[in-house]
Amino acid sequence: MFSQVVQVRVRPGCREEFLAVVTATAEATVRDEPGCLRVEVCEVAGEPDAFVVTGLYADDAAFAAHGRTPHAAAWQRVAERTVVPGTEVGTAGRVLVGHCVGGWAEALPGAHQDEEER
Repeated sequence: MFSQVVQVRVRPGCREEFLAVVTATAEATVRDEPGCLRVEVCEVAGEPDAFVVTGLYADDAAFAAHGRTPHAAAWQRVAERTVVPGTEVGTAGRVLVGHCVGGWAEALPGAHQDEEER
């Protein structure tokens, strides 16, 4: 699996526009991309203009495909207007360890691999 974490701070007065687009992008990502397993948009506690967006993908190819979608392009156009320059921090990489209620295999399709499959 492959994970992406993005932290952003939006410009004053741009919160609603940002939330509308990030919500639509998250919905389209999960709905239209078979390799996307999950997207979360979180508000940073006590900072109403700061957000963390996470995505979980089946593999790095699924993550790369996400970057070529129309909804990712729409997100980039709006981010240029709404995100404070220099505050977008993104990291991405292969998931090494993960735990969740019910276990990975039950919660996320394709998440469980035997040692021989890795």
